[in-house]
Amino acid sequence: MPAYRFPVLLWQDFGDQYGACAIEDPSTAVAAGPTRSNVLDQLKDYYAWIYKQEPWLPPPEYANATLSRFKVQVRPEYVREDRVYPSDPVALVVACVHGKLDGGLMYGVLPALGIAFNHQAQDKLRDTVNYYVQQSLKGKTLAELLRYMPPKHLELCDVIVHVPHEGREGLELPETETLNAVADPISGRRYRSGVSRAWEREAEVARLRVLLAKEKTSAILLGPPGAGKTTVLVEAARRAQRSPPPRETSNAGETPKHDQESDQELEGGVGLARFWLTSAARIIAGMEYLGQWEERCDALVAELAQLGGVLCVERLIDLVSSGAAEPTAGVGAYLVPFLQRGELRLIAEATAEELDACRRLLPSLVDACQILTIPPLARPQAIAALEKVGKVHAQNVPVGLPPSVAPLIVRLFNRFMPYVAMPGPAVNFIAELFEDAMRRKMPRITDDEVFDAFIRKTGIPEWLLHDQIPLSRGNLLADFQRHIIGQDAACAVAADVVLTFKAALHDPNRPLAVLLFAGPTGVGKTELAKTLAGILFGHGADADRLVRLDMSEYSGPDAATRLLGPPGAEPGALIQRARRQPFCVVLLDEIEKASHEVFDLLLGLFDEGRLTDRFGRLTTFRSAIIIMTTNLGASAGEPFGLSQASGLAHESEVRAFFRPELFNRIDAVVTFGPLTAESMRGVAEKELRELAAREGLAQRGIAFTWTPALLDHLIKIGFDKRYGARPLQRAIEVSITTPLAKTIATGGTTKKSVVADAKAGEIALSWGNQAAGGERRQ
Repeated sequence: MPAYRFPVLLWQDFGDQYGACAIEDPSTAVAAGPTRSNVLDQLKDYYAWIYKQEPWLPPPEYANATLSRFKVQVRPEYVREDRVYPSDPVALVVACVHGKLDGGLMYGVLPALGIAFNHQAQDKLRDTVNYYVQQSLKGKTLAELLRYMPPKHLELCDVIVHVPHEGREGLELPETETLNAVADPISGRRYRSGVSRAWEREAEVARLRVLLAKEKTSAILLGPPGAGKTTVLVEAARRAQRSPPPRETSNAGETPKHDQESDQELEGGVGLARFWLTSAARIIAGMEYLGQWEERCDALVAELAQLGGVLCVERLIDLVSSGAAEPTAGVGAYLVPFLQRGELRLIAEATAEELDACRRLLPSLVDACQILTIPPLARPQAIAALEKVGKVHAQNVPVGLPPSVAPLIVRLFNRFMPYVAMPGPAVNFIAELFEDAMRRKMPRITDDEVFDAFIRKTGIPEWLLHDQIPLSRGNLLADFQRHIIGQDAACAVAADVVLTFKAALHDPNRPLAVLLFAGPTGVGKTELAKTLAGILFGHGADADRLVRLDMSEYSGPDAATRLLGPPGAEPGALIQRARRQPFCVVLLDEIEKASHEVFDLLLGLFDEGRLTDRFGRLTTFRSAIIIMTTNLGASAGEPFGLSQASGLAHESEVRAFFRPELFNRIDAVVTFGPLTAESMRGVAEKELRELAAREGLAQRGIAFTWTPALLDHLIKIGFDKRYGARPLQRAIEVSITTPLAKTIATGGTTKKSVVADAKAGEIALSWGNQAAGGERRQ
């Protein structure tokens, strides 16, 4: 019979009353009484009861604890008419319990402030305590600080709890070897501490709590990603271990019969049910031979039956799609008979799309479960939940959270990510804000920090996030035209897409835009897509927001499967990039070469901004711009340029190629005409400016300039109506970039300037120490 030692902080007040709290859980394990032994016995009985209810709980983590007292100077503050008046500092004696964890990391607990922290160096403990105390008590008045004065007597004690090897009613604790290998217990203290509370979810938690109290009942938690299905499950599991389920009364005020039975069932043992979280991938992991994962499932069911336990699965659809090529032979199908006979209880999470796929592929699995809907939180509830999450973080770290932060976060997510369910992503976002503030040693989170973090996350520039910052169409159009030469009409379409997004007048249930760029090769179609991605989304930590797919690679009979990703394998490149970064520009190059299966997928993508495979796995593209490129109509011949006849030729070819239902989902067919000689001059200048700014020249401080004669020569050798700017780019690389590289790489010069000129039909590079006269563009 092992003995667990729990460190306890015990105090005596000036009225000779005693109080105590366990260092492991100072907010819950608290006792008060007339004598020292009385409060220690209360805590001992509490932990004995806990381990009787949950004998599988791990031993206490805080061992070999030491009590130290630190004198900390805290300055009271008073606020009058929005002004802060500091007072003389007050010396507070603060108790700190500290020690070393099994892994070597040191811990500290300030029970009076409810603060626990980890630290690396024992000699820095005093400084760490000073920091946490001063930050926690910052802004307190003298009257408020007096509440933290030390008691009459303070000491560190131990409560020793003997944990029997047997469970309830003298039964020996079942073996859980298979469960330990493939699942994690979520009903224990350690897992619950890593999951946020289910704020603003009392109704859903109560309904699930009632279901958990019924024998042989399985359930599906239905809701979009981020709605809080896991937090509701963990909260309900915690309550199922500690208290009877809530009663649902009828209109007459009487307790229904099934609820009375639920209470009896809980008292009879269902409250001891252990909740184990796993996934289909973990269940079949390492199972190489025929029948192995089936044996593992049998062992799981047997161990859960001995515990009266519940198997919790992160995604129901994974049970259907794992274990075999066909759903009728997979893990889900194997577990259905156990569910139907009541030998296994299952709580699984699913989205609406995944549930529809399960009903289609394996209806017996869905029929064996009740469905509990977890809807997204509305805006007021989301704000309230974020405020409570923020208060919890603020209790653990010395970072303040102004009341304006939670509404601002909800507004940003609702405005720019309306398809995201609340509160999940916003909860993660506010946790990242606290981590960033701690790392940068900031006393509080400001609105500016929220905007900066959102820019890093989405890449959207600040002038798009702030509604009060106006956007000039002329300046925006000029920005596009600086990058895209000779395609003014196409630049105007791109500028209008940005303006529509800025005004929040785009359809929130579709991609931001679906565009078809039609025109000959080398005229700027891909370059405009890159520029649009940079202007709209290129301001965050990840500047590469262009997802480019060559659709000629998706022309075979398995094109749709490769695009989405085969069952049981990693998703395709498009899905992976869109899930990692939904704010992007998707470029489908040479769309006319794609398979008809791909066009079927694109119908849903263009219409609803979503891609869904046969297993209901959803990827959202409602924060993306979809751009297709095509050469259809480019071979129609004259007239060239951006004339009306040229545009009609492209559109007529496009209409003839695409099915009407697909063409009608395209927002605009953007026509690119062949580049003129004057446009080519602008392209040449742009390419030379980019060459002058390359790393090899910039780091060495070499100034690269050129003459007008060089531009005339480049246009002469690089201008081709059929192939656009690409021959010009090759001419620059061959005749200028390569000679520059040879001279620099071989150490052939120490000069700090070079002039490119054309003489007698040849390009010459003249090296010097100062930039010569001529045209320089950087």
